[in-house]
Amino acid sequence: MASFRLRVALPDRPGALGAVASRIGSVGGDVVSVDVVERFDESAVDEFIVELGDEARLGLLLSEVAEVDGVTVEEVHPLAGTGGDRRLDAYDTAVAVLRERTPQGVLTALAARVVTELDATWSAVLDVEDAIVIASAGRPPAAPWLVTYLGLARQPPVAPLAAAAPVVPLSRRPDAGDVGWVELAAWDLVLLVGRPGWRLGASDSARLEALARLTDARWVDLAERDARLSHPSCAG
Repeated sequence: MASFRLRVALPDRPGALGAVASRIGSVGGDVVSVDVVERFDESAVDEFIVELGDEARLGLLLSEVAEVDGVTVEEVHPLAGTGGDRRLDAYDTAVAVLRERTPQGVLTALAARVVTELDATWSAVLDVEDAIVIASAGRPPAAPWLVTYLGLARQPPVAPLAAAAPVVPLSRRPDAGDVGWVELAAWDLVLLVGRPGWRLGASDSARLEALARLTDARWVDLAERDARLSHPSCAG
């Protein structure tokens, strides 16, 4: 059994999603889950986790999907397992972060879990001011590269030439890529994640932001615990 993550652009209209799923089923594929990556104008980008009993039928599957009116196959990536369950992944991440009792433990757990949640190759928690990677998973680029990338990514986007110009979705902009980042405001750190050759979409950004909120809340918990333990009433 082989598993794949299939990203397709399709019309945002009733029946389009079902038509794609039907074509996948027609060649023996099993749709394990569907995730909306982006939705804009009158179209959407969805990701399907698909299991195939015969990996050799992948080419036929892609051809069948591409035959659906208005549908374009954007990317396909093999998965080591079944692709997991996004909802269970979120619970597992919360448990992993909450069970840690030290700041370093929390950041280490975060770095590991974000790789799992986003099917990423690497992650890094970066102290930008000192150019130090505090925690990581996989093999992220060196800290100087991350600092330089982040400096460019933080620059405001160039204003459109005309007010009437259409809004271009993040994943379709020329500067869109396979590196994402989010501020860990309570920690004064930044979480970066890389997925080479597989661009990050709006749903990936939403997951990063949710992870940042979870981790920031954990910082507050740890700070309050330390304050309670240092209170004179706790002195033995």
